[in-house]
Amino acid sequence: MDWNVTARLDEPYVRQYTEERDLTAWLVLDRSASMAAGPDGTGKATVLTDLAVCLARLLTRAGNRVGAVLYDNSWHQVVPPRTGRLQILRLAHQLGVPAANASAATTDLAAMLRLAAGTARRRSLVFVISDFLGESGWESALAALAHRHEVVAVRLVDPADLDLPELGLVTVEDAETGEQLLVDTSDPLLRQRLAEQVRVREELLDAALRQAGVTAHRVGTDQDLVRVLVAMVRRSGQGGRR
Repeated sequence: MDWNVTARLDEPYVRQYTEERDLTAWLVLDRSASMAAGPDGTGKATVLTDLAVCLARLLTRAGNRVGAVLYDNSWHQVVPPRTGRLQILRLAHQLGVPAANASAATTDLAAMLRLAAGTARRRSLVFVISDFLGESGWESALAALAHRHEVVAVRLVDPADLDLPELGLVTVEDAETGEQLLVDTSDPLLRQRLAEQVRVREELLDAALRQAGVTAHRVGTDQDLVRVLVAMVRRSGQGGRR
């Protein structure tokens, strides 16, 4: 009942609201150098592309609009939200183009999340797809993004991120800084130290995502994508999310 209009017209006036069924979804896609890790066809960048296109297809089938933020430290691109098959093709095309001016610096995840917050003006469903390997201090930016939007964090993990293959003497290179180091991957002490560092890193990442209040999924590059999507939908349903 709108009492002001009722008094003005001297007869009952009731407002009827129509719920807006469609939503706007954003895909925030980390295209930094560390995402190039892994063999061709099954690396993080490939899985990110496949996952992003599948999510966009699922969302647009229901008439929802999907946009994307493609990010690297020194380069980013915004694909405005639209619906339909052409939007899926547009996104797939952009993801098929190699990231320009790939930065040699460690990924600034906080800047990527702030860019997403500034791009998504209205309340949206936001998927952040990244390996979350980069500069620390991004937690507050993720929490701020989740304060305004419904955020789903999808962390892509290559098996080599968790367990260093035993290959003897090898030269390893930081994908983002270019720093190289000769290491003996068969050294038990080295493997023990690395395993401990990975354990601590994983615990800190999981805690940071929980503290930010986002729905978090960890997706291995060796996992079946169909099973991954089914598991994500089931978890979202259990949480009462759309």
